[in-house]
Amino acid sequence: MKQNGYVQKLFGIKTKRFCQTLDLKNEPELIAAYKKLHEEGHVWREILNGIKEVGILEMEIYLLENRLFMIVETPEDFNWDESMAKLAKLPKQEEWEALTGKYQKTKDGATSSEKWQLMERIFHLY
Repeated sequence: MKQNGYVQKLFGIKTKRFCQTLDLKNEPELIAAYKKLHEEGHVWREILNGIKEVGILEMEIYLLENRLFMIVETPEDFNWDESMAKLAKLPKQEEWEALTGKYQKTKDGATSSEKWQLMERIFHLY
C-alpha cells in the first residue's frame, strides 16, 4: 500500500494540518502489538468519538521502524491547546493513554499531548 500512496478525503472547508512524532519502545513484539491495537475495529469507540468531538476531521499514524508520525487534519479555526485539554478529559482517554503508554518511549502517566511532539514544517509545495 505504501508504494501506491493513500487517498485523502476533501472536506470542502479550509483546513490546517498538525504533524507529530513519538517513538515506540524498540522491541518488535511491542511494535506488533501497538500496530494491532490501532487496526480497524480495535481502537475503542470512545477514543474515536472523542477525537471527532474535539473537532479533528482526520487523523493518520504512520510507522517507520519504531518511529511514529501522526498527521492531524482540522478546521482552520481549530485551537490545538484547548482541544487537547478537552480530549484528555473525555471518557476512556486516560485509560487509553495508560494502555498505549506501555508501548511508547514516554513517562508513565503522560497525556497524549505530553507524549506526542508537534513537528515544525521545514518544506512545503502546492
